[in-house]
Amino acid sequence: VESFARKNDSAVSPCLWVGTGLGMVLILSLNLPASDDLRQSEPVMVSPSGTVLTLKGAVLTFACLDCMGTLTHPPYEVWRDPHSADDGEKTRKRKLVMHSPSSSQDMGDHQFAVICSEKQAKVFSLPSQTCLYVHNITETSFLLRADVVTLCNSVCLACFCANGHIMTLSLPSLRPLLDTNYLPVTDMRIARTFCFTKEGQALYLSSPTEIQRLTYSQEMCDNLQDMLGDLFTPVETPEAQTRGFLKGLFGGSGQAFDREELFGEATAGKASRSLAQHIPGSGGIEGVRGAAGSVIGDLTRARLALDERGQKLGELDERTASMMASAEAFSKHAHEV
Repeated sequence: VESFARKNDSAVSPCLWVGTGLGMVLILSLNLPASDDLRQSEPVMVSPSGTVLTLKGAVLTFACLDCMGTLTHPPYEVWRDPHSADDGEKTRKRKLVMHSPSSSQDMGDHQFAVICSEKQAKVFSLPSQTCLYVHNITETSFLLRADVVTLCNSVCLACFCANGHIMTLSLPSLRPLLDTNYLPVTDMRIARTFCFTKEGQALYLSSPTEIQRLTYSQEMCDNLQDMLGDLFTPVETPEAQTRGFLKGLFGGSGQAFDREELFGEATAGKASRSLAQHIPGSGGIEGVRGAAGSVIGDLTRARLALDERGQKLGELDERTASMMASAEAFSKHAHEV
């Protein structure tokens, strides 16, 4: 961050804030080359500033606020290939923005440093390094995640505790705003993937393939239906194209039929309510006898075929038994050899 590394600093400088698992916060000074040409060749010098801040529990997150309480984002520059041909005009815009205090505030504090650990949160005034606010978040449990997020044109500290509570604290006063029991952490996947985002939202992996999204902001909840997207865009059903004679004649796609048209009562028809009407056949009694004789002949042939099949199955069983016996004898002789 662009911050004050020591108590007697009069301007901000690039710093690296390091938090340890024992609650120690170390501030390291980064000496960056001033010109862009030297930035490509000279290394960055890192030196300890001697500033050490302490908290209870392992350090989780840092944030810097200006004198008006607005979140100060870390400065950055977009990396571009220095050997690129079309990057000549853009190199002049690659400047780090240095947020220096105004001349009317040179003698006072200009920043608030927010530090949160597993047990408590502290707000320090910089460059005097005076501890302004302290809040012990939990005594019996510990925090899994803490982030400084923007909410309703302001900033707050959002915390997720191991006992399932979601808590928010105002900044820089660390006044409790919300403490609600969401869910106990029964799966380590939740503890590893839980994170807070802007405007009162949070995300975590509820399963290896599912993302759970939640909100702790009433304004976000009221506007949730307006922000939901549509998976499909509704369109009107187009009219069916007229089927040409040549397309149906030379192997076109099959014609679509209505289910009611194929299998409904309109096509199948209803049962006739009139009396049955006798329609005499052309063959008479002789025709019926001939048909019966042909049916008997078919049944006889089918019976003979079944008998023949049963005989073949019996022969197959005998051959199988013989092969099994030969195999056992071969196995016995092979074992003896």
